[in-house]
Amino acid sequence: MQIRQPARPFGRRRMAATAGVATERAIPAWWYGAKRSLDLAGACAGLLVSAPLVLAAAVAIAVVSPGSPFFAQERVGQNGRRFRLYKLRTMHTGAHLEHERLRHMSEVTGPVFKMRKDPRLHALGSLLRRTSIDELPNLLNVVRGEMSLVGPRPPLPLEVEHYDAFARRRLSVKPGITCIWQVCGRSNVDFDSWMRLDNEYVDTWTPWGDLVLIARTLPAVLRGEGAH
Repeated sequence: MQIRQPARPFGRRRMAATAGVATERAIPAWWYGAKRSLDLAGACAGLLVSAPLVLAAAVAIAVVSPGSPFFAQERVGQNGRRFRLYKLRTMHTGAHLEHERLRHMSEVTGPVFKMRKDPRLHALGSLLRRTSIDELPNLLNVVRGEMSLVGPRPPLPLEVEHYDAFARRRLSVKPGITCIWQVCGRSNVDFDSWMRLDNEYVDTWTPWGDLVLIARTLPAVLRGEGAH
């Protein structure tokens, strides 16, 4: 597909994979400013609105599972930069030590690990994941500039070690809370299709496209499709 170059001045350029052929996509400089403005406004508003819900969830987690209700995990961000991702804890303390023991039980292809009935979840873990309440603290990462409201989900360093060149392209943009994958079935989508959807976002994102994906996220969360 041929991409027409508008006459106005552009900022950064990004290589887009179209039909297996790399083409150069020019991105207006103001798009980045618009995206960051949307991120700050949306994340700040989201933190204020969701604060009572996050507080209630944190108290409930503390009741059913010993340890801090919050969880910080190292993730890989834009261009391979690592950062601490903030979430509400959905597993019992020390669950990461059981990862290798359960790895063969993963229900998805590729280097990621997903189980519908993960035995490491505490009593509220399944509900928090199904409703995506556990991801609300991600808004702090958006305010800090480590994430965007919209973008590919930030992977674990161990997962990135197994990425091929095509999968690594998803790291060329800032990771996000929601993206095309989230509104198309999440964990019900196989790994290769997930990577294709993330690459589609890399190649086609626009500020107004982000608004559309944000609007489509709430219905997807309410349906709970692929959330586990």
